[in-house]
Amino acid sequence: MQSPFLRPGFACFPEDRKYLFFVPPMQQQPDSSVHISYNERLHHFIREALDEDMGDGDHSTLCCISAHQQGSALLVSQSSGILAGVQVAIAIFQWLDPTCQILQFKEDGNPIQPGEKILQVTGPMRSILSAERLVLNCMQRMSGIATLTRKYVDRLAGSHTRLLDTRKTTPNFRLLEKEAVRIGGGVNHRMGLYDYIMLKDNHIDACGGIREAIRRAKAYMKQHGLQLPVEVETRNLQEVNEALEEGGIQRIMFDHFSPAQVKQAVQLVNGRCETEASGNIELDNIAAYAATGVDFISVGAITHQAVSLDMHLKYLPPAS
Repeated sequence: MQSPFLRPGFACFPEDRKYLFFVPPMQQQPDSSVHISYNERLHHFIREALDEDMGDGDHSTLCCISAHQQGSALLVSQSSGILAGVQVAIAIFQWLDPTCQILQFKEDGNPIQPGEKILQVTGPMRSILSAERLVLNCMQRMSGIATLTRKYVDRLAGSHTRLLDTRKTTPNFRLLEKEAVRIGGGVNHRMGLYDYIMLKDNHIDACGGIREAIRRAKAYMKQHGLQLPVEVETRNLQEVNEALEEGGIQRIMFDHFSPAQVKQAVQLVNGRCETEASGNIELDNIAAYAATGVDFISVGAITHQAVSLDMHLKYLPPAS
């Protein structure tokens, strides 16, 4: 059966990334987990974004461009950074009209400089013009995130520590913001609340402490037949000890620890689970945190503080 998220006969990504969706309790069936591919989620996003932008029609384009007019446009960078969103742009153009032909000059993850050509699109001018703003919005935002991510990743050179993103993302744009992090060299953490049990300070305080929170997480998964990784946020070494004694967790997060405190915590864990540092970690101190031997560092800034890169799409007049 064809998924409602996927346009029939259309796919642009050879890599079929899978994400696990959790159906809310009121909608649960005996098998309540549903796998929806990256492509399906991307196509759903494109459909909704174009509907938001075009409504009942792109009247500016419809009034002055004939249905039969063909043409080309060139996408050019106006900034320096790391390029991201090329494959998304192709998907948008071809969603509006599968006859659009794309000539690529750059790939996702390539360094980009002002004036460099990214891609050329040829096809019905109505489709090209209607897709223009969505293509630019996605590519500019994604390239800004990939650029900032790469700066953080470069500071981790020589260590085994990997950079994680967070859920501090733009609503309904998380899929592409996390894809931009991946393109920039970072590692995607959980996609949402459904694919990871993450016991944060408010969960812990509201249910009576770390031990009780971990016990309830284990009981919940057993009751519902779930197999999800469990991460526990800790605020001091005493809480790290409690999490280790309770056991059954995949990762301990050290929240707002200093580098010296992270080093102590990593030594205390001693390989019994994964470790993560988070909170007030920036470009100027991330290397000090990586030197502690921690496995992961999560930085919300790579998505919520990234500055979009500038680029434009220009019509190419026919050769005379």
